[in-house]
Amino acid sequence: MKILKKTGIVLLILLVVAQFFGPDKNEGDLASVTPFIEETNPPTEVLTVLKTSCFDCHSNNTRYPWYSSITPVNYWLADHVKDGKKHLNFSDWSSYSLKKKEHKMDELHEEVAKGEMPLDSYTWTHGDANLTQAQIDAIVTWGKKAQADYKQQMSTE
Repeated sequence: MKILKKTGIVLLILLVVAQFFGPDKNEGDLASVTPFIEETNPPTEVLTVLKTSCFDCHSNNTRYPWYSSITPVNYWLADHVKDGKKHLNFSDWSSYSLKKKEHKMDELHEEVAKGEMPLDSYTWTHGDANLTQAQIDAIVTWGKKAQADYKQQMSTE
């Protein structure tokens, strides 16, 4: 029993010390998504959804909840954001080629239509990110139009 108690104390001390360290936060400027917004021209309803359900993981600016300062949750969130930005980063939109933009818009509306985005692990803690069917339909319609616009631009190049 003594060894279990000592092990527990050591683990508790490690957990407390770990609270003083953490990953870098993704706290850039939300204005970095302006080129994406201006280029794809989402309707107001879609823009609201993008802000509440997408930009936290897919841009250079994340709104962090209170529990994001607790280790090991902060490492899990940092990894989640890093992975999201690896797949799509709205803040880097202006550096994407037309072909990549067209492909990303295709993925965007498909993932939303299939219910793959936003992730369940995100909506559990961000209830406002749960999408209604009307929001899904609006995103799919806008996404398909933006994708078609990129295809049109590619065909004229």
